[in-house]
Amino acid sequence: MAVSPTPFSDLEAVARYAEGPVRMVPGFHGLQRMAGVLLAERGSDNAQILVLGAGGGLELKVFADAQPGWQFCGVDPSAQMLGLARETLGPIAERITFHEGYIDDAPEGPFDGATCLLTLHFMPEEERRRAVAEVYRRLKPGAPFIVAHHSFPQDEPEKSVWLKRFAAFAAASGMPFENAESAIAGISERLPTLSPENDEEILRDAGFTDIALFYAAFTFRGWVSYKG
Repeated sequence: MAVSPTPFSDLEAVARYAEGPVRMVPGFHGLQRMAGVLLAERGSDNAQILVLGAGGGLELKVFADAQPGWQFCGVDPSAQMLGLARETLGPIAERITFHEGYIDDAPEGPFDGATCLLTLHFMPEEERRRAVAEVYRRLKPGAPFIVAHHSFPQDEPEKSVWLKRFAAFAAASGMPFENAESAIAGISERLPTLSPENDEEILRDAGFTDIALFYAAFTFRGWVSYKG
């Protein structure tokens, strides 16, 4: 599977990771809790959950704290980020099987649910389509798949408007203004972002049904969908 580079092989970026999402993603903690609630709607007390992009362990900790009977499979291409996840989780890490790599490196399942938070925007469209299809294949019928990432209009002037709002939020949250401004260039130049319409189409084309938007925050969108 072809893959896109991410910044998370950089040790300094890994060390700062826990600071970034809170400043740059509106409602970051609420997003994680909402994802856990959506998983629990159809998950049993001993559900097996696939977490794609599990490095750092932030959402894994939220899910595991809320559901002590769940077991998890965490997949991430960065060994450094998986190491950070183990540190973040502490004893909870015993309930998680970690896999360094991509979706092809995940077990076949089937899983009772899956999440991919703040990860798909690193993948070009064709790679993203394949990853979503592979998640679909690993889920039980009716299982939820929850995604959230950068997803905003790709045509001007709307694109620039939303990126400026993203930067303004980051600056208002304590990020130095020059860093927030440079983040706009980073997103525009390095992230293969798509429009919300295209992101929904990818889920639908993979076979997911009942696709519903549950999270919208400036340049970010989140959907819940289910294996048909």
